[in-house]
Amino acid sequence: MILSLTSLSCSSDDTIDSTSIQDAITIAKSGTWYISNYIDSGENETNDYNGYDFTFNDNGTLTATNGSTTIDGIWSVTVDSSSSNDGDIDFNISFSSPPNFEELSDDWEIVSISNSKIDLIDISGGNGATDLLTFQKR
Repeated sequence: MILSLTSLSCSSDDTIDSTSIQDAITIAKSGTWYISNYIDSGENETNDYNGYDFTFNDNGTLTATNGSTTIDGIWSVTVDSSSSNDGDIDFNISFSSPPNFEELSDDWEIVSISNSKIDLIDISGGNGATDLLTFQKR
């Protein structure tokens, strides 16, 4: 059975179950995405990813390509077991290079997710800075 999902929002008060994690995975794998917003500790770095299309593959690999360059990474969606808020969902991204893609490597918390947009947030444990990352569907 295919679940038609228009929006799945997660807050610290939500109880996350395997169905909603699976929904997030299904949405991410459903097409090609681009970064429409990336704020790193208050600095807008969205332009660092202009022209790149991101594909979240079934096997946990992540591909960013701009036509001539392909950058490989990995991704997953998990329940944040280290959070004091039961039910936080992490959208995990990892790139080993180049440096601007390494900056995307983190266990991002899903703020909201729909068939066309994935909003993520990360609050640094070190300096408390907030990073925001938004993927839009092509």
